[in-house]
Amino acid sequence: MSSDPWGRVDETGTVYVRTADGEQVVGSWQAGSPEEALAYFERKYEGLVVEIGLLEKRVQTTDLSAKDAQVAIDHIREQVDAHHAVGDLQALRERLDKLVATVESRREERKVQRAKQSDEARKAKEDLVVEAEQLAQSDQWRAAGERLRALVDTWKGLPRLDRKSDDELWHRFSHARSAFSKRRKAHFAQLDAQREEARRTKERLVSEAEALSASTDWGPTAARYRELMAEWKAAGRAQREHEDDLWNRFRGAQDVFFAARSSVFAERDAEQTENLKLKEELAEEAEKLLPIGDLKSTRAAFRSINERWEAIGHVPRDSRPKVEGRMHAVERAIQDAEETEWRRTNPEARARAEGLTGQLQAAVDKLRGQIEQARAQGNSARADKLERELEGRQALLDQALKGLQEFGG
Repeated sequence: MSSDPWGRVDETGTVYVRTADGEQVVGSWQAGSPEEALAYFERKYEGLVVEIGLLEKRVQTTDLSAKDAQVAIDHIREQVDAHHAVGDLQALRERLDKLVATVESRREERKVQRAKQSDEARKAKEDLVVEAEQLAQSDQWRAAGERLRALVDTWKGLPRLDRKSDDELWHRFSHARSAFSKRRKAHFAQLDAQREEARRTKERLVSEAEALSASTDWGPTAARYRELMAEWKAAGRAQREHEDDLWNRFRGAQDVFFAARSSVFAERDAEQTENLKLKEELAEEAEKLLPIGDLKSTRAAFRSINERWEAIGHVPRDSRPKVEGRMHAVERAIQDAEETEWRRTNPEARARAEGLTGQLQAAVDKLRGQIEQARAQGNSARADKLERELEGRQALLDQALKGLQEFGG
């Protein structure tokens, strides 16, 4: 007979395993020595150990489902309960029991995770629905349309909810998209109608512009062209395929008229060029008055220059802003000097400035006295606080004194 701590072989070749409930028959061995029998069934035990270890690893490191894990555990447990191995079978049962608890824990974790994912998916879809319903009222047709298409792609990437909830949310989502599409279609249908009306209006304007192109009634015709241009702008845009052609005809008719008028006004333009030269000389004379010394004499000199300026006729239209701007700059400088002089001599403003300065000076002096008293009493905290307050009051006083200087004070 041969034995080890977990099993033995009797004289008949029967192999036993020791358990907490006593010895259990493992099997019969007739092919070799008792030692070989024990070694064989011990290897079967080691095989079970390896199998349990592999299953433990799968449960911990893979996404093995709880159902599949339980099937595997039951399969191993049947082998352990059948006592077809020699070793610590109770230790294997305990490992299997622990593994069952682990699988159950993982099952609950996944259940919670699925519930969380479902809640997140519901919240995400509800957010998509709310945004889609807001976009359904938008007039930003291109941007809103592109965003709605992006929302559909986002929706497709989210998990499905329970059928009732998913169907209800999808119905709202789909309804919002349909409402937007309906509004957009109506908008562009109306836009097409407006563009057709604009085309008819602009064809009428083109016909009149072409009829006026040979007119020599310069003033009234130019005025009418300006009216036609205003009507053109108010008409809105026609269809793209008509807009450019109509504009070229309209603009071309105007160009014919204004080219003829320009030829007639060539002599007048020459006169205006001479006027420009004279006004530039006066602008230069005015600029020499700056910087202002004596305000009264400067004002009189500018008045004289301005009278000569007014006596000169028109200058070319494109040159007018620049030369007039030079004169206006000198005029503004004189006006600024007059404003400064008024403020300096204004007794009410001076009195207010002096009053404020006096109040601030008194406050500063009072604070300085309080600081000296606090220092003398050894109250450094109060002295420091008063010092900070003094800094603010002193800054206000300095600013007020600077303002008073503008009055010559």
